[in-house]
Amino acid sequence: MSEAQKYVWKGAIPLQIHLHESEVTTLPPPSPALVLAPRIGYLPLLVSLLKPHFSTALPPGVDTIWFEYNGLPLKWYIPTGVLFDLLCMEPERPWNLTVHFRGYPSNLLLPCEGEDSVKWSFINSLKEAAYVINGNCKNVMNMSQPDQVELWGSVLNGNLESFRRVSSKLKLETFDEQYTENIDSVSTKSEQTTGDAEAAGQVKTSGFSWFHVRTFSHPY
Repeated sequence: MSEAQKYVWKGAIPLQIHLHESEVTTLPPPSPALVLAPRIGYLPLLVSLLKPHFSTALPPGVDTIWFEYNGLPLKWYIPTGVLFDLLCMEPERPWNLTVHFRGYPSNLLLPCEGEDSVKWSFINSLKEAAYVINGNCKNVMNMSQPDQVELWGSVLNGNLESFRRVSSKLKLETFDEQYTENIDSVSTKSEQTTGDAEAAGQVKTSGFSWFHVRTFSHPY
């Protein structure tokens, strides 16, 4: 199992989340929420942590959570780690975000109906990645319901072992293998020294997986 993949799955980003001032109805305003968010997670899935923290300060209305960073609404279907890497040129610790529970910007963001929307966006991205890797997405389309449940649960819980168990059935490692073969070919043709060959071997171990494909299939 790739060490790089393990680091990604175990990675988390410290967030300091502020309720937007237009939605604050109490004095003093609520303190920001401090959350350690998984890199492979999605911001809307933090609602169960944030709603109790801010609920007493919210105005009447229907909750529809969305986030912004420096005034930019964040696309909820992009993993938190990818958003952070794309938007923080000089990484903040913690990353300061603003959360809204009202005024969803439907002209800027796709509708999000909670966890189900995030789940099906994830599955659709998986289909896209499968097509890029294998030329078709039949394996994903034919995935059993139990496997779908386990795969999504592995993302929610950060369970890499479970994720790899299901994804291996989908034969989504082809891209990784092709990448390794290309590295081998380049190494042979260039007649590198022993030291260079060892370095190339280290690069191979962090080869691409379907997860890398899908997280960048929706550029910001």
